[in-house]
Amino acid sequence: MDPTETNIFVFELGLAVTLVCSLLLVATTRWHGRFTLDATAGVQKFHSVPTPRIGGLAIMLGLIAACAFSSESQQRLLAPLLSAAAPAFLFGIAEDLTRRVSIGARLVATMASGVACWALTGVSIVHTGVDLLDAVLTWLPLSVLFTAFAVGGMANAVNIIDGFNGLASGTVVIGLAAVGLIALDCGDAELARTCFIVCAVTMGFFLVNFPFGKLFLGDGGAYLLGFLLAWLSVTLVYRNPQVSSWAPLLACAYPCFETVFTIVRRLWCRRHPGQPDSCHLHSLVKIAVAGRYFRKFRAPLRNACVSPFSWVLAAVPAWFAVRFPQDSNLLVQGTLVSFGLYLAFYWYLASASRARRRRATRPQPTRASMPSMDSEPVSAQS
Repeated sequence: MDPTETNIFVFELGLAVTLVCSLLLVATTRWHGRFTLDATAGVQKFHSVPTPRIGGLAIMLGLIAACAFSSESQQRLLAPLLSAAAPAFLFGIAEDLTRRVSIGARLVATMASGVACWALTGVSIVHTGVDLLDAVLTWLPLSVLFTAFAVGGMANAVNIIDGFNGLASGTVVIGLAAVGLIALDCGDAELARTCFIVCAVTMGFFLVNFPFGKLFLGDGGAYLLGFLLAWLSVTLVYRNPQVSSWAPLLACAYPCFETVFTIVRRLWCRRHPGQPDSCHLHSLVKIAVAGRYFRKFRAPLRNACVSPFSWVLAAVPAWFAVRFPQDSNLLVQGTLVSFGLYLAFYWYLASASRARRRRATRPQPTRASMPSMDSEPVSAQS
């Protein structure tokens, strides 16, 4: 079997294993549902039927299968990633099953995955384009700590945007495709193939999750995909120094924008940054757009209508990254344009949501209080 056929087989195998495992998890819900079903009550819950939230397990199994049948050179790149992802994935799965793992513990676990991946690969962030920060990162312990923090932050960012059918997995596929295309343009075929393998595996889950939401990603899946997206982005710049550090940042921009804005918004409103609410951009799309223009759809389809709007916000900065991967000035401008688009869309949705809530709470005139069309108008004169 030639290398091209091997690559296609690995892509197909990873997608097929994930798809079959996802369908099996849905079909066997009555056996594991008492542990895995996601309840419908909660400020960030929009689904109407309890749904299994262990889709990350199917993704991990698909990745392991793809890695097992990859070439030896491909395994040297992919196997350390899967091994290092174990802490983030396992703590996420534990939260999916028990609902008792604290946010702090999960953040530490995702950062531990970053440290583990450095220990296995020797890759860390050493160049950011900011002279003062780059001078500090020449000291290896700080470089490793900064890398672990960045990777942990991205893993949690993907978990934050995981709110509707296909939203997080579709966003990760867009980011990974952008990183893979940049790597391919740089001649780094192995890194590009790794990105596309993860894309193919993620699509196996996506086909079950979107649009009807038969299986959810869960914390385990969100942390796993967020970690892989972050580490492959770090690896891209490490292996290809000609690529601007702004390029992978733009490939991952939408989860970053949502996380940073959410923290600032909650602090501004004097709320704890970790306190959940229904004011995320995707939540506002549900209220202001899906709830108004797609209200005749069934609930799962109405929820699925939210994701394409977020995919557009993810695709715009990813396009800048692919189009200008080595031009830091244009990438900075692309970051500003993309974030400006995010803020403008958020402002529009927030205004529309407030108006919709006011209309919903406004008392409706009763029939008795409405003026009769047959009565004479009341004179304003005494």
